[in-house]
Amino acid sequence: MGIHRGHRARPLEWLAERFIFLVSLSTILMVFLIFLFVAREALPIFFGGANTAPLQTVLSPEAMDQLSPAQLQAYLELTPQQFATLDRESIQALLLVKQEAQDEIPAHVRSDPDARVNTVEWKYLLGPHQWSGYDKPEYIWQPVGQIQKYNIIPLLVGTLKITLIGLLFAVPLAVGAAIYVSQLARPRVREIVKPVIELLSGIPSVVVGFFALIILASVLQKIFGYPIRLNAFVAGCALGFAVIPVIFSIAEDALSSVPQAYTQAALALGASRWQTAWQIVLPAGLPGVFAAAVLGFGRAIGETMIVLMVCSASVMSWNIFDSARSITTTIAAEMAEAVTGGPHYRILFMLGALLFAGTFISNLIGGVVIQRFKLKLEGKR
Repeated sequence: MGIHRGHRARPLEWLAERFIFLVSLSTILMVFLIFLFVAREALPIFFGGANTAPLQTVLSPEAMDQLSPAQLQAYLELTPQQFATLDRESIQALLLVKQEAQDEIPAHVRSDPDARVNTVEWKYLLGPHQWSGYDKPEYIWQPVGQIQKYNIIPLLVGTLKITLIGLLFAVPLAVGAAIYVSQLARPRVREIVKPVIELLSGIPSVVVGFFALIILASVLQKIFGYPIRLNAFVAGCALGFAVIPVIFSIAEDALSSVPQAYTQAALALGASRWQTAWQIVLPAGLPGVFAAAVLGFGRAIGETMIVLMVCSASVMSWNIFDSARSITTTIAAEMAEAVTGGPHYRILFMLGALLFAGTFISNLIGGVVIQRFKLKLEGKR
């Protein structure tokens, strides 16, 4: 008698399979739609469609016939859908509003050499500029005031600085704990230590940030003697506490998955348990350990609350004892204050798109490296 397959023979299993498939597909679709939304809001910045200069060329209502509809739409900073709903009188009214806004600009702003600078152009977003009142070109993130400055380099530097400090603190501790628990600890100790470390991931970020703000910052300042109490070093160390459980859990699973035959053969040849763990098990489980570090990097670069509570000043400096500000904290702190559709609003979405792309690229590179590790260990390369 043949075995019947398909939805007629096993309708419940078929429905369960289709439900799981739809849930997985909808999750991928949601991520894709979120990225599309973020990218759409950031497009005017990417393609130079925004202008933050306080002083701009004024177009009087009488001169509107000299421009094409596309030029009028760009001048009024409207979407094609918004522009299509306007009649001639409405367009003239908007032109008059813009003209009056330019006439109301204070005299001290008009005399500022930077009053005609469009600070969301890429040369100002990425390069230094000698702003009026400064002695040399500077990288400045200052989205308030008459002349708004949106240089993103201090945010990128702050993000990398805090993230790398967190990983340098977390990876050795997490991997060392994974080696101990999976290879050296007695079964009774393993049953206690492993759940305790994994439970650390359940501590809310705000609790870790509060601990770093009140206790950790003061302790580290007394030890190292730096002048600024809240800085990137403190933020990175606090971030490490949030990353350790993620790296430990994945690395411990990878090391525990190494075949017991490797360990037994090394011990039979006279190696100590430490030599076996360090020279045999760790190289064999290296792809999994590297994957743990990559996921820890993604967890660290996306953390917001800890960094926001510990340090949030956008200072362009590679010194780990200076304050710093990450991309995520900037988005969290300023999104509520940004005018919807304005340059500041779109710059924040642009930062989100850059963060999304950077995380995706880092995970992609990590996947390639992990695959090469596997091929090398299997003797195929």
